Amino acid sequence: MQAVAKWGRGLPKREPGESAGWRSLLIPVGIAIAGMGVIGLLQVPQLERLKVKSQTASAEAIQREAAAEGVRLRLLKNVPAFGFENLVADWTFLRFLQYFGDEPARKKSDYRLSPDFFEVILDRDPYFLQAYIFLSTSSALYAGQPERSVAIAQSALTSLKPDVPPGSFYAWRQLAIDQLLFLGDAQAARQSFETAATWAEQSTVEGGDRIAAMSRQTAAFLARNPSSKTAQVAAWAMVLSNVSDKLTRDTAIQRIKALGGDVVLQPDGSFSIKTPAKD
Repeated sequence: MQAVAKWGRGLPKREPGESAGWRSLLIPVGIAIAGMGVIGLLQVPQLERLKVKSQTASAEAIQREAAAEGVRLRLLKNVPAFGFENLVADWTFLRFLQYFGDEPARKKSDYRLSPDFFEVILDRDPYFLQAYIFLSTSSALYAGQPERSVAIAQSALTSLKPDVPPGSFYAWRQLAIDQLLFLGDAQAARQSFETAATWAEQSTVEGGDRIAAMSRQTAAFLARNPSSKTAQVAAWAMVLSNVSDKLTRDTAIQRIKALGGDVVLQPDGSFSIKTPAKD
């Protein structure tokens, strides 16, 4: 699967209990995602060449290349950008797309460099909101390093403000999801959802009030019951909305069902969620 296909869905489309009108919130986000899609498509030929090469390369050769990539990333963390921080972030993100999308190579090695990419990306450009989603899935789920994923996001979030950039509350919601689902820290997740709600209320982004209400509702579930199944299902539903790669989608669906909920897939590719009968 091509990297651009894995990341094509962007920010969440719909969560349990939301009306169909929620999708109108995605118009400005969709413009940003479309721009990223164009950039991603430009990488497809190079990615296909990498995949062909990786299919015949030995595991040792791939591991050597990963080690060399790790050295490059360590250098990027420390070299001055001379005012071109965004360019460094964009270039590193394109390198990440090639790294993550090269499935034959990752099967012969691993995904452990994923958080290293985002240490560079979000340090240079903490306003890159979509990167918080990519950080979560690639680092917490694929690389199995949720502690680093959360730490990187927390560091980057110190540079954001309630409406700088517009929609910054989405990054707080992503952090809350990681804290709840991957670290099992309901208290920290509740606080992050509360922050997301407060920032959404102050945001000029259309529909921020709805996001604020949803975030406060999830925080209230966790305040009453730190082990709330309803809150976890809502969080997994957002994960399911954000990505299209099979591993993540299958994991989200399995976790929702294990919590007593269900996922009903629609012919158009969307889905509806049935929440657990008991919280």
